[in-house]
Amino acid sequence: MASAISANKAELLAIANAVASEKMIDKSIVIEAMEEAIQKSARNRYGAENDIRAKLDPQTGDLRLWRVVEVVEEVEDYFKQVDLKAAQKLEADAKIGDFIVDPLPPVDLGRIDAQSAKQVIFQKVRDAERERQFNEFQDRAGEVITGVIKSVEFGHVIVNLGRAEGVIRRDQQIPREAARVGERVRALITKVERNNRGPQIYLSRAHPDFMKKLFAQEVPEIYDGIIEIKAAARDPGSRAKIGVISHDSSIDPVGACVGMKGSRVQAVVQELQGEKIDIIPWSEDGATFIVNALQPATVSRVVLDEEDGRIEVVVPDDQLSLAIGRRGQNVRLASQLTGNQIDIMTEEEASEKRSKEFAERSKMFEEELDVDETLSQLLVAEGFAELEEVAFVELDELAAIEGFDEELAEELQNRAKEALDRQEETSRTERRELGVEDELADLPHLTEAMLVTLGKAGLKTLDDVADLATDELIAKKREAPRRRNNADGPPMRRDRPQREADKGGVLGEYGLTEEQGNEIIMAARAHWFDDEEEAPATAETTDTQEAADADSTQ
Repeated sequence: MASAISANKAELLAIANAVASEKMIDKSIVIEAMEEAIQKSARNRYGAENDIRAKLDPQTGDLRLWRVVEVVEEVEDYFKQVDLKAAQKLEADAKIGDFIVDPLPPVDLGRIDAQSAKQVIFQKVRDAERERQFNEFQDRAGEVITGVIKSVEFGHVIVNLGRAEGVIRRDQQIPREAARVGERVRALITKVERNNRGPQIYLSRAHPDFMKKLFAQEVPEIYDGIIEIKAAARDPGSRAKIGVISHDSSIDPVGACVGMKGSRVQAVVQELQGEKIDIIPWSEDGATFIVNALQPATVSRVVLDEEDGRIEVVVPDDQLSLAIGRRGQNVRLASQLTGNQIDIMTEEEASEKRSKEFAERSKMFEEELDVDETLSQLLVAEGFAELEEVAFVELDELAAIEGFDEELAEELQNRAKEALDRQEETSRTERRELGVEDELADLPHLTEAMLVTLGKAGLKTLDDVADLATDELIAKKREAPRRRNNADGPPMRRDRPQREADKGGVLGEYGLTEEQGNEIIMAARAHWFDDEEEAPATAETTDTQEAADADSTQ
């Protein structure tokens, strides 16, 4: 490349064409790099203070070199300025304030200048090549690509993708899969980022979408959109589950994915290093899909708690270990597949839990409503769990209970409302003892019990609440996994970030929605903006007062 600057016209163009073709970049970028290199070398020869320009004709190879100077009355900078008389020798119609061109003769570059020019051209070409690579791959996230393993560095696999390189980080590899240099490998492009060293292309063989894409390649019905993979969950290298649905009633989605004698699914299994795949029919009905997701275990009953996003699944005693799976794998994958936390319990455990809840609720009604045990148990048996439900349910619904009449129903509602008032007053007293400001009681959605919880957490002023993020206020606490979900192995190790997340928000136990949390925090911050509005008004009042004082002095 050093000879490129001093070469003849044909050689200059030939070099530009060869570099552009080899690096797969636009020829104009190479021409521009050559011009920049010539400009730099010319400044070294004529002086760096000069504004020197170079132009290489991409068609003929003609090279023009010139200096740009400004026409002035009195020259202060001889490198960039020229007086009117000298300027008119170059351009007859030149006038003060014009910028004119002062042609320069071509320069013969020495060894050092040629080496410097070579570096400029290489850097320009390298930058253009990186930009071309980024533009080529930036929209290909989610695509499966094939490459050749170039090297393995610190457990990360570097893959040659032809015109770029990608990396499969250690946590995105299939466990116990041996990566050998020179082998071909397929992976999913998960992310493409700009980097000082060029585009960084992140690949994955452990992502659930990689398995989805493999099925789309093996199952024509998925590629054509007849069958859709609605959900997928993986324990890479061990086991996976996918939920599939057919948009054509005549085609069985599970059978189509399995293929003749399992040929289709086996092709995917081989690519995933023997990972076992459960293909499950997807269902709009959440409970049905959960039952399917826990296959091969048999499920007796499913209880959905949509508010908390939790699901209780009851299984026969002999199905417990099968439902949980080895080291909790089956229930963990089912949870990922359905997007809900699943708790597995036996019939005996479910019965004990129901009995305990029944007894607790009955006792609560018995004490708060001042009724006998029979009446309280009857309320619980009819599905009432909270005082609010008794206090604000339609009177007809309460009177319709067998053995109740309208008079009894009305009396129960009155007692329930009185009990709620007592609880509210007790909480209000406790809240004030904790030092929680009364302004907090004016915030939307907050009850006195919630204010007590805030006070115990040290949040006693509007500013204390205003400084919180929404999830810090209302995020629900995630309970630790049940020990039996890990029945076949040691207790599950839980890292620090997980423990922090389990703490939840301050008011997480009250089931507030994200929208309600936002409204609470914005209402707590409202006084900040009031202060901003008052400041200009105060300044204006001060100015008016000063003017009045001045008038009175006069």
